[in-house]
Amino acid sequence: ILDQALSRRYDEGVAIFEEGAYAERFYLLLDGYIRVMRMTEQGERGIELHIPSGQVFGITGAFGRDTYPASAVAAVECIALSWPAHFWDDFSANYDGFAAETYKVIGHRMEEMSERILEMATQQVQQRIANALLRLVNQSGRKVDNGITIDFPITRRDLAEMTGATLHTVSRTLSGWEKQGIIASERKQITVCEPHQLVLLSGAKAED
Repeated sequence: ILDQALSRRYDEGVAIFEEGAYAERFYLLLDGYIRVMRMTEQGERGIELHIPSGQVFGITGAFGRDTYPASAVAAVECIALSWPAHFWDDFSANYDGFAAETYKVIGHRMEEMSERILEMATQQVQQRIANALLRLVNQSGRKVDNGITIDFPITRRDLAEMTGATLHTVSRTLSGWEKQGIIASERKQITVCEPHQLVLLSGAKAED
């Protein structure tokens, strides 16, 4: 599999592929984080999820599609392997565990998307923002002296696009949490200083 891969580096902010484009290749992220984004009918951008290193993406063959259903953008500098899309069926048939592991990843992503849809339908904005931060901490948290830092750049606009909130609401909410010492933010970097408090704000029950 590796012998047939193409390796490439992508700068932060570069689109690896665009929504609606013909799916020529599928990918494995070696290093970095990917933002998966879609455009609404009104032309507004929404962030669906983040993909950490070690996972496949752009796997349209698993869904029987020939176009990408969303855009994949490098959240930080990334390195990814890729293969021609027509290799998908061969890999699935000839390499034990390839399809099983891939569909396991897809299952986790579908579960995350279902949770977010439920949040959008049932939760207040503050709860949605808290849950988005907790999800990012669980995916990419790095321990620092004052808490747990989300290990890639995340802006207030990004959070607004992830939660269906306005930029004003996100900014006001985060500013309030900063004053309370729950989070700290600086230059696209958000640190959760009081995870227990954030769990309570999300509406979930915190573990003792």
